[in-house]
Amino acid sequence: MTRQDLETMSLLGEQDLYLFNEGSHLRLWDHLGAHPLDGGGVVFGVWAPSAERVTVIGDFNGWDREADPLTVRGSSGIWEGVVPSASVGDVYKFHIVGPNGYRVDKADPLAVRAEVAPKTGSIIWDLSYEWGDREWMASRGARHTADAPISVYEVHLGSWRRDPSDPSRLLSYREVAPMLADHALALGYTHVELLPIMEHPFYGSWGYQTTGYFAASSRYGSPQDLMWLVDHLHQRGIGVILDWVPSHFPSDEHGLAYFDGTHLFEHADPREGFHPDWNSYIFNYGRHEVRSFLLSSAMFWLDQYHVDGIRVDAVASMLYRDYSRKEGEWIPNRFGGRENLEAIDLLRRLNEDVYGAFPDVLTVAEESTAWPMVSRPTYVGGLGFGFKWDMGWMHDTLEYLSREPVYRRFHHGEITFRAVYAFDENFMLPLSHDEVVHGKGSLLARMPGDDWQRFANLRLLLGYMAASPGKKLLFMGGEFGHGREWNHDKSLDWHLLDSPLHAGVCRWVGDLNRVYRSVGAMHELDCDPAGFDWIDLHDAENSVLAFLRRGQEGDTVLVAINFTPIPREGYRLGVPSGGTWLEIANSDAADYGGSGVGNLGAVDAEELTSHGRPWSLPLTLPPLGIVMLKAPPPDSSTDA
Repeated sequence: MTRQDLETMSLLGEQDLYLFNEGSHLRLWDHLGAHPLDGGGVVFGVWAPSAERVTVIGDFNGWDREADPLTVRGSSGIWEGVVPSASVGDVYKFHIVGPNGYRVDKADPLAVRAEVAPKTGSIIWDLSYEWGDREWMASRGARHTADAPISVYEVHLGSWRRDPSDPSRLLSYREVAPMLADHALALGYTHVELLPIMEHPFYGSWGYQTTGYFAASSRYGSPQDLMWLVDHLHQRGIGVILDWVPSHFPSDEHGLAYFDGTHLFEHADPREGFHPDWNSYIFNYGRHEVRSFLLSSAMFWLDQYHVDGIRVDAVASMLYRDYSRKEGEWIPNRFGGRENLEAIDLLRRLNEDVYGAFPDVLTVAEESTAWPMVSRPTYVGGLGFGFKWDMGWMHDTLEYLSREPVYRRFHHGEITFRAVYAFDENFMLPLSHDEVVHGKGSLLARMPGDDWQRFANLRLLLGYMAASPGKKLLFMGGEFGHGREWNHDKSLDWHLLDSPLHAGVCRWVGDLNRVYRSVGAMHELDCDPAGFDWIDLHDAENSVLAFLRRGQEGDTVLVAINFTPIPREGYRLGVPSGGTWLEIANSDAADYGGSGVGNLGAVDAEELTSHGRPWSLPLTLPPLGIVMLKAPPPDSSTDA
């Protein structure tokens, strides 16, 4: 290729420029950033419409700010050019000369690899990888439907496990992969969800202060190392969901903020562009090119990394212009309302584009308000997400279970209220990382009573989540009763599994996941009111709840919960059919660290009316316990 060829080389066609400026380009990573050429040299492209001059600086030119200028492409605002001396592995940045003498060295917004923090340079890289997950990719669609069992293990990679010989050393993507797969498989999880692994300068943000929207964090290795982790989990039968943060970005000088000497990615007015909770900037969702950037970022991880879904962080902060703001600190929309119309449009477009290109993946919203139809299709006015986190269930349940059992009868409505809205959305029930930080303590530490009661309450909490309608998510450590609050700078306390009580919780979680996955009544109608039926929600005096879960083929499970430490014998509950009901789960079993109170594996229904049903079961309800009993198949019992 001649020098003249190099000078005219471009990865941007007229259609690309049009779609980018229109806000509908979905594959910017193919056209902007740094792209090695087969014959040598690298094509660079960056959006900086207010820049007066843009040059590429890096290892290949001694960081000379005059050596390798880029050329602006028409009126697109994109600067592009070829640097013949650049090659894979070189560190680089863009030197931008903006208005009024503004000069800054910026990391590449489209970089696919970055230096390990605290360094901030971008790295020229080739994303080639030989995938081995064809079988998973061909079959994953059936695993992501509303009637499929979805049980998610939420993980922060840097503190899940560390090098036991050097606790300060983070394990790499490849080192973690087999251990994470082994653990998730042993406990019956269907998916792993990773807190953001996109590049972020401040480790203490857990990844939620993202600067590299196309770069996997180099703290744990190369892009191919992360691909290997995803590939390995897929080959072991486990899906991968990534947290993704389009709600805000940090103010670090090398990042997106004030990129070309103007407020390019963010709003100029702090009433729209600055986030008071996180001291970060808010994307200008109404700017077409910003929409192309964000939409392309989401698509990038699904396309290049084969991930099975994205969980969108802090959706509520995007939907409301007055989110976390006092009167006078926000600007109404064009109709005078508080809704962020541009963000709403972006979220709808995100889900339409994602499901249009990848109909077999998941999108999940962390949305903490009562915004309607978050998980309903856009063509009926919804936001189009596949699932929504049920933050109300999480808050009410933890508030209720943190109370001493003697007071629970006065707060019975906290545990029954969810049924009012349980099927308004496709819900996922989260016991997430946010519930075990900032002084809240671990799940175990939030349970009242002595050691025995705390562990019993924790098993009860986990069992109640498994039995309730909705998909499941549990943050790491919760599966074995982590004792201390989560600390992102330390490994989980895996030695606790040497304790019988902690090991018992872990066995319980594994068995719960297996029941949830294997019994149709426990998952097939998670998002359908036909799958749930109260038996008794009024026994506040005894703090007992009982309900039925139903499957698509008529199978039925009775769930009975005793929220007090008093065992209840001969507690009669009406059921829809006769025959022998098998006890398929009991949180008080001795194997889990319980006292062994239960129903000896089965109970015969009696033809005695109770709770408006012709048959009933005389049950033993264990202390601070939950039991689940499966009805005999319809053709082997006497139906009502």
